[in-house]
Amino acid sequence: MTNGTLITVAPTGAESAKADVPALPVTLAELVSTAKECEALGASVIHVHIRDDDAQPSLDPARLKDTVAALRDATSLIVQLSSGGSVHDPESSRLAVLDAAPDMASCTMGTVNFGDDVFMNRWEFIVELHTRMQDRGIVPEYEIFDVGQLWSLERLLNKHGLPAGGHVHVDFVMGVPGGMPGDLKSLAACVAALPDGATFSATGIGRFTLPVLLGSLSAGGHLRVGMEDTVTYAKGQPVESNMQLVARAAAFARLAQRPPLTTAEARDMLGISSR
Repeated sequence: MTNGTLITVAPTGAESAKADVPALPVTLAELVSTAKECEALGASVIHVHIRDDDAQPSLDPARLKDTVAALRDATSLIVQLSSGGSVHDPESSRLAVLDAAPDMASCTMGTVNFGDDVFMNRWEFIVELHTRMQDRGIVPEYEIFDVGQLWSLERLLNKHGLPAGGHVHVDFVMGVPGGMPGDLKSLAACVAALPDGATFSATGIGRFTLPVLLGSLSAGGHLRVGMEDTVTYAKGQPVESNMQLVARAAAFARLAQRPPLTTAEARDMLGISSR
């Protein structure tokens, strides 16, 4: 069990509409302001999706580069870009995310039903994403939507080597309709199947946010929170801001006597070079 807690904030995502969730940060200015406030509360990583001028999900290369630059200028957060985009984005655009040279990028370890859609991740695409990140020194976060994807991760590492930085870090995404449920049995199964030496964060979607948060802390894991994953703070109470969710996660981490890691400590744990 580690002494501190890595807190990742996922502020936007690709699913919620700004019209439905007015507090969702969709402009660059909103994203930077959110990042600064979340860093002050204990976040050390920001998982980034971007939107276009109409607040629609985008993988525009120029916008991605501008976003990485702006976040680095305003914060010391580890910038992690989503290579998932939305479920409709082509593989070529998802691979091109790496051209923005983030500190980290997500790498989802298999195809999963995603509500009424399908989030496609072919084996060949996973290998290409992993090896490109190795070549460019970008550290992956392996996203796990079901326990079998951990066996795919073992296969990937055995065939193609350790990621950039040499440390394996995964995120269990729990509670997506079509993926694993957000319960302790599923979390325990995932923890038991981790590669040797790996660390993990856990994300609870919607009403699974708090059970997964508490379960991850008790199992020695780390946390991802944010409006990408839930827009409800409590039953009948909409989230007012990402800061609310980060502040709650940081408070629980301190209660567990595992206070939030600083960005420098997080970089050391994940094998990411200092800027």
